[in-house]
Amino acid sequence: MPKSSATARARKIKLILFDVDGVLTDGKIWIFPAPGGSDAGVQQAVLEKSVLERSAQHGGQGDGFGLRSTTLIEAKGFHAHDGTAISFCRLAGIKTGIITKRISETVALRARDLKIDHVHQGIQDKGSVFAHILEKDGISASEAAFVGDDVIDLPAMRRCGLAIAVKNARPEVKAEAHWITPHAGGDGAARDAVEYILKAQGKWKRAVEEYISERS
Repeated sequence: MPKSSATARARKIKLILFDVDGVLTDGKIWIFPAPGGSDAGVQQAVLEKSVLERSAQHGGQGDGFGLRSTTLIEAKGFHAHDGTAISFCRLAGIKTGIITKRISETVALRARDLKIDHVHQGIQDKGSVFAHILEKDGISASEAAFVGDDVIDLPAMRRCGLAIAVKNARPEVKAEAHWITPHAGGDGAARDAVEYILKAQGKWKRAVEEYISERS
């Protein structure tokens, strides 16, 4: 039997999962002194402890990493086009999620702002967490897409129905992807992935019109 085309795979998608560093960002990690002393750093340390404890409960093993400092904070930059894409997903009835190895309050804030359905930080074993999310949502692997850029994303990409690599992905990741975005991570790659899926499902124009009407 011939393999399904990327477009045929995209028509089935009900959930899109993203890596963060190199996918929702350009991969750069900015380290700054915590302003006004240590409050921001303490908040980051508390977040890390909480995330690691939760990740261990569903197979993530709690072995992700990030700053463990009360004097430094980790910052990242996100593209506005990608944020709009998350809104398009919500309007089209498609759930979204992130699975990332690093732990950052910046990511937690962005996820809350965008109302992302699944947020998993501190995850080394992305394949196991991917399976956990499918079980929780009651969907099959063929109904989920994963957008990645580096080899740590391959276990999840190999299990999903539509594996998407961003333009700046490592060669090993591109080789196993069903589709590659025209833009790089942090430069609209997530928007590319969402547009591709919604257009394949015939939902793109309606999602755009509903998004515009919500804001007029």
